[in-house]
Amino acid sequence: MRLNEFKLERYFAKHEFTAKYLLSSSDCDGYKMQDLLAVADAAELKRWETIKLGYTEGMGSPFLREAIQKFYPKATLNQILVASPGELNYACMHVLLQAGDHVVTISPSYQSLTEVVESIGCQVDYWKPNSENGQFNPTDLDQLVHENTKLIIINFPHNPTGSYLSPAELTDVVDIARKNDCYLYSDEMYYKLVPEGTEELQPVSELYQKGISVWGTSKSLGMAGLRTGWLVSQEEELVRKIMSFKDYLSMCTSAPAEVLTAIALNHLQHFLKPNKEKIKKNILLFQGFVNDHAGLFHFVPPMAGSTALVKLNMNKTSLQFCDDLVAQTGIMAVPGNFFGADEKSIRVGFGRANFPQILDILNDFLTKGK
Repeated sequence: MRLNEFKLERYFAKHEFTAKYLLSSSDCDGYKMQDLLAVADAAELKRWETIKLGYTEGMGSPFLREAIQKFYPKATLNQILVASPGELNYACMHVLLQAGDHVVTISPSYQSLTEVVESIGCQVDYWKPNSENGQFNPTDLDQLVHENTKLIIINFPHNPTGSYLSPAELTDVVDIARKNDCYLYSDEMYYKLVPEGTEELQPVSELYQKGISVWGTSKSLGMAGLRTGWLVSQEEELVRKIMSFKDYLSMCTSAPAEVLTAIALNHLQHFLKPNKEKIKKNILLFQGFVNDHAGLFHFVPPMAGSTALVKLNMNKTSLQFCDDLVAQTGIMAVPGNFFGADEKSIRVGFGRANFPQILDILNDFLTKGK
């Protein structure tokens, strides 16, 4: 097995910590640890103050899994496994799949959702959105799934397009998986990051025996530095096998991160609401910006999540545009083709407070380029 270079992460490694501004981040502004501790109750503060920096339980400490369990009413503690989200994806795919298995995965996507299954040697088909509105049609998925399909991989709210499904459409997806008796792996990293008035989707693990849900602190909560995620499945034996695979990777999670994650989940709305308000404001600002630069961008506002895929109408590839932008302005953006999208597109992230300032600088850059 050989994994190709993770293009997005390598590009972030090159620019993220030297660029002055980040236009394409999928996470929201990171909260400070003091923000977390400020909302903690007495019992949570006591747990924080008495942490022992030893090993934690491989499945995740019970108090953390209990905090997670509140969002998955059907799950028992033994059906919840804590690890970093990327690690969970990697371990799960290796437990479920072998060379020659048929997989249908969403595309465009975060590279690991396609790269890992391809590296295993699976036969892969891609569920793609409508080219005009960026929406995914379950009817198209149904045509890709067969009796020998082992796994379907989805991601809603979707990174990078911001596409979302209605509850009825998600039910259609679950019915397709059930009809073909295949697993349904759902990357739910943007779970609950939906605007007011949009009906929130249930975790796939709540809807289907073979549904697998993965969520974490990075996107919805703005706490990527905790590196905490979790996988939930009604199939306890599957969770046990993934845990056994994880023994060869991180083995267990960070004791301080577990405590902080539990506090965050116990006070979820305190951290989630400001992120949702920030995203809403920045989407409106960007829509006005696009209107001011008519013909240069094709922008479909995201239905949920924190990102959108924006097409470019210019005589440059997206990589050329991004390289020029960061070199001349200090603004880092990422090319859409890093996700398997159009060669002339970029991802835009709406979760940062300095987004208006970035647009001002980007406006000057584009105006001078005319």
